[in-house]
Amino acid sequence: MDFAFDARTEELRERLLAFMEEYVYPAEAVAAEQRARLASPWDTPAVFGELKAEARRQGLWNLFLPDAEYGAGLSNLQYAPLAEITGRSPHLAPTATNCAAPDTGNMELLAQFGNEEQKKQWLHPLLAGEIRSAFAMTEPEVASSDATNIETRIERSADGSEYVVSGRKWFISGAMNPDCKVFIVMGKTDPEGADPRRQQSMVLVPRDTPGVEVRRAMTVYGYEDHDHGGHAEVVFDGARVPAGNLIGEEGGGFAIAQARLGPGRIHHCMRLIGMAERAIELMCRRALERTAFGKELAAQGVVQNWIADARVTVEQLRLLVLKTAWLMDTVGNRGAHTEIQAIKIATPRAVVGILDQAVQLHGAGGVSQDFPLAELWAAARTLRLADGPDEVHQRSLARRELKQYRV
Repeated sequence: MDFAFDARTEELRERLLAFMEEYVYPAEAVAAEQRARLASPWDTPAVFGELKAEARRQGLWNLFLPDAEYGAGLSNLQYAPLAEITGRSPHLAPTATNCAAPDTGNMELLAQFGNEEQKKQWLHPLLAGEIRSAFAMTEPEVASSDATNIETRIERSADGSEYVVSGRKWFISGAMNPDCKVFIVMGKTDPEGADPRRQQSMVLVPRDTPGVEVRRAMTVYGYEDHDHGGHAEVVFDGARVPAGNLIGEEGGGFAIAQARLGPGRIHHCMRLIGMAERAIELMCRRALERTAFGKELAAQGVVQNWIADARVTVEQLRLLVLKTAWLMDTVGNRGAHTEIQAIKIATPRAVVGILDQAVQLHGAGGVSQDFPLAELWAAARTLRLADGPDEVHQRSLARRELKQYRV
């Protein structure tokens, strides 16, 4: 395994680092000020459009997509250090470079499983950053960590020309953004099927379809995540879409979801490392600026331990993420299944701990809006649930380990 940056990665890193310093970090305060003056908190501040235009001009666009026909054509190993950089400002930089979830996963899904008409209607506008999208899977009435529990129905009309979608979803990321024009909805086309993993299908539902109601925004630790497009409760009440809106085949929804979630999980972990790096930077600056009990905080033993342990943890996590990226590139997502689960368990949990210590070091400021730490903490803590809670991954990983020793 060779994790050294190749020439293309190094060149993109340098450009992206400069873009962050010159444009993204200064835009954080600007975005907050502009949002306060908007007619609706869900409208997009103008600075986002300026950032996206500059990112496109510099060729820092669709870096996540390995398909060279549609994206930058980077491998997971090449993309990892770039995603880490954008993770230092997770509410601005991914959107600015058109590398923000859930659009990234939806674009990958459409590129891999969509037909030509679906690509023309939805993938190309997403690639151009002209629209946003949402992935509607999680439901409030069932334990959605087990996708076979999903109750939303996708029923074929009597004449076979349409699908009728009925169900209730929540925490549908991005759905509050008025630029979100389409939902990829997972539901059951064959609820009585013998194989519980062949009961589900996926269908494209335009936001303006009659019977679609974006009911309310769901808060995450009190945050509405405006810059991310929010997390909505969405009701589908007999929403009718053409049969051609089915993605792939009936019964293929579970497999498509798994294909979508693998890259999404590692992308989250890549960005989490960037969040941890920013926390370490803020800790060091704060420790050198503040004095308590007659000496600077940087001289306090407990603070030194926090900073040292954070550095060790980040280096460990980065190596595990890079190994996972390398395996995904060389043996495929299935071959990297153990490592994908390992990083999904380890990274959010460890980064939450680093951010918690950074908050502690900043005192009252750490929980305020004057520093990004509280919002970063909420985002990192949420990722212990998103794309499968820790316990589901631990269960699967343990079963795989135990299988080696069963007689």
